Amino acid sequence: MTAALIWLIIGVALIVAEVLSGDFVLLMLGLGALAGAGSAALTGNAFVDVAVFAVASIGLLVLARPALKRRFLSGPGVKTNADALVGANAIVLSTVDTHGGQVKLAGDVWSARSFLEGQVIQPGASVTVVEIAGATAVVSAEP
Repeated sequence: MTAALIWLIIGVALIVAEVLSGDFVLLMLGLGALAGAGSAALTGNAFVDVAVFAVASIGLLVLARPALKRRFLSGPGVKTNADALVGANAIVLSTVDTHGGQVKLAGDVWSARSFLEGQVIQPGASVTVVEIAGATAVVSAEP
């Protein structure tokens, strides 16, 4: 078995193991091993292969890993799904009151109800989404 194939197998195994850990360390080492495999295929010198693996792995651990962790583990500050719709503007399609109505929100038709008791919003009016309650947008008329 050639050195390049061994480096390749190690690299792929480390990248697959990263799926279980999720800490981006094994991924960086796996990418370093793939660089070592490329070096082994080109040079065939074991010392150069190990040096390429070491430099690539350390470089990735020091430079790429912190940026990846910040990007992927940004935490609860990233709004997704229905939370991302709060604060968005919508257009009233059918009269909205505290009991119901419909609005066009983000290109889709949503069931809606007014935020303020007794408020009636006529079709064509622009509203702001205050919250999402289940599958209903709770809206308030824009001034």
